[in-house]
Amino acid sequence: MSSFDENLALQRVQRDEGTIEIDLGEILGVIFHRLWIILIVAAIFGGMSYAFSKYVLPEKFQSTTKIYVLDKEAKDSASATYTDLQVGSQLTKDYAELITGRYVLETVMKDMKLDKLYSYEEFLDKVDVVTPTDTRIVAITVTDTDPATAQLIADAIREVASEHITKVMAIDAVNVAEKANFPLEKSSPHCIVWALLGAMAGFFLMSCIFVFSYLSDDTIKTEEDIEKYLGTSALGLIPFDENVVEDIGNSKKKAREPRRSPEPEEEPVIPQVMPAPVQATGIQAAEAKGRASKVAEARYAQARSQATRKPAGK
Repeated sequence: MSSFDENLALQRVQRDEGTIEIDLGEILGVIFHRLWIILIVAAIFGGMSYAFSKYVLPEKFQSTTKIYVLDKEAKDSASATYTDLQVGSQLTKDYAELITGRYVLETVMKDMKLDKLYSYEEFLDKVDVVTPTDTRIVAITVTDTDPATAQLIADAIREVASEHITKVMAIDAVNVAEKANFPLEKSSPHCIVWALLGAMAGFFLMSCIFVFSYLSDDTIKTEEDIEKYLGTSALGLIPFDENVVEDIGNSKKKAREPRRSPEPEEEPVIPQVMPAPVQATGIQAAEAKGRASKVAEARYAQARSQATRKPAGK
């Protein structure tokens, strides 16, 4: 068996197994060839995302307040040991659970008359409690579309939580480490981040569309495609002539046009020669009238003969 037959058999086996060869260089070439379209779509997606985050999404502000908790033993002792501080830092997780509990949040909602606007779960999404490691400080952050409302809610949660922690954990007092601030800048949305994410999404989407279109295109375009898909070699090439294609298209167009029936021929128009008026004065008038009538008859006969010969000449 020759080498050509072996390659042909190998290609047929590959086609039967359903294997698909993907050339990474060709895929990159497809993306690079359509790069200007991809960049335009990415810019459009980025602009739309920026406008959506700027004019559609509501602005949100965050206000943060901090409390410091110290138990009785550490307060009475002259100096707190490392073990006391470590135990106190572990208790801050308990404080965080008490702050986000139903008692504290529902009390704040009732005092601020927000119980009709939010449920407990919805109000809980607005509150975030953070306990830094190796500290007894608890940070309470409230997010709202109004900066003043966010500040008021944070202070209200701190006051109710301080009383609740004192009663439950048998703590003398909860000190205020930092009052709630009035936010001057929005915390979200970040328009630049939205624009970058939109541009990346547009770039990825258009790249996937072009790559999928390239991989699903199984039409034969070159000699290599003939050997790749059909497993045979090309015997020759036929040049493509656009004029021949135009002539074939015009002939088909004329064949599809309906034929018109021949128009009827117009009947020849025979001019009528009217005799000139002659004054009836004696014999001369009668003779002149006779000559005029003969001349008129001769002209009429001549015109009639010419009219009848004209269609025969066509």
